[in-house]
Amino acid sequence: MSGFPFSGIKVLDVSQGVAGPHAGMLLAQNGAEVIKLEPMDGDWGRTLGKRYGEFCAQAVSFNRGKQSIALNLKSEGGQTVAKRLAERADIFIESFRPGVAARLGFGYDDLRTLRADIIYLSISGFGQKGEYRDLRVTDAVIQAFSGWMTLHRDGDGTPMRSDITAIDVLTGLYAYQAIASAFIERLRNGNGAHIDCSMMQAAAAFQSAKIIEAYMEDGRPQVSYVPVGVMPTSDGYIAISAMRDAHYAALCEQLGRPDMATDPRFATRDARREHKEVLMPMLAAEFRKQTTAHWSGRLSAAGVMNSAVNTYLDFLADPHVKSSGILPHAEVFEGTIAPTVNVPGCVPLSSGDPRGRCPAVGEHTDDILERVGIEPDERRRLRRSGAVR
Repeated sequence: MSGFPFSGIKVLDVSQGVAGPHAGMLLAQNGAEVIKLEPMDGDWGRTLGKRYGEFCAQAVSFNRGKQSIALNLKSEGGQTVAKRLAERADIFIESFRPGVAARLGFGYDDLRTLRADIIYLSISGFGQKGEYRDLRVTDAVIQAFSGWMTLHRDGDGTPMRSDITAIDVLTGLYAYQAIASAFIERLRNGNGAHIDCSMMQAAAAFQSAKIIEAYMEDGRPQVSYVPVGVMPTSDGYIAISAMRDAHYAALCEQLGRPDMATDPRFATRDARREHKEVLMPMLAAEFRKQTTAHWSGRLSAAGVMNSAVNTYLDFLADPHVKSSGILPHAEVFEGTIAPTVNVPGCVPLSSGDPRGRCPAVGEHTDDILERVGIEPDERRRLRRSGAVR
């Protein structure tokens, strides 16, 4: 992409955590002016993980390219400022529990009286309606609720949480595409929209194939194909994926076990699925005989899909990753340089690009107040009253 499709579009992002901020960050990467309205002590998402002052990796990842104003939404002065910001917003993002935004005077019905064509995104755990709407959730809770954890088990079979906020991130991604669709509709007919995007629905959308499969098979776990997965080597691990019969035959040839390709138990895709519990240990025994690099080189040359199981630092150091330019080093917050991902489809970050930087809490408060016509004396009064930081 050569341009910024949301250039000139104003976004007011009052969401916290990961999902809503992720949607806002994607808008910022595509050229929108995104104002992050946070509480006086900052978005609680700034506390997710090891902190570096006011920052953490989660906050940096999902708030890049935004401007921050810190204010007290429950104060009269804070309400006044927020209303002025809302009046100029094309897009509004919130992640309060259902009904809270309306009680604060910032519900969809409130804001569309200020701007009829506003696109209003509500992020929540279970949606704006229904029996569970008021329940508090985190990514881990939705992983459990949606069935996700049953795909990840420890050696004893206990369901496990994925150690990444996967559903939060997916929710933000689905929310962004919903905003983009609503914006196209607005360009066509001038209408605004209220988008109800729940973590529950995002988790279901992402897992739709597994949900259909579970229904059709009465909950019995199914395997797409065999062999696929991680094999131990003499010095680490390698992931393999032999989807077709030809891939499997090539794998056996490189392992020095062509007999395993013609063994009736493993000769066809269905046979391999049926005898998975026999086949996988046999393959593991062969892989243990040599290093990861040895097997990866042989399998790649034979057209068998594979990869060493990398750490994140291994990934960063990989020569192909480095030459691709997907992870430029940039200032992610004041004085700190770190790898910053170029989001697929977005204009790559350039040197000093503000889209690579996460703002400090209230870093742009004065600039934003000036932008909405609040004079210096009034700004000082707002600070003294505790309405803004």
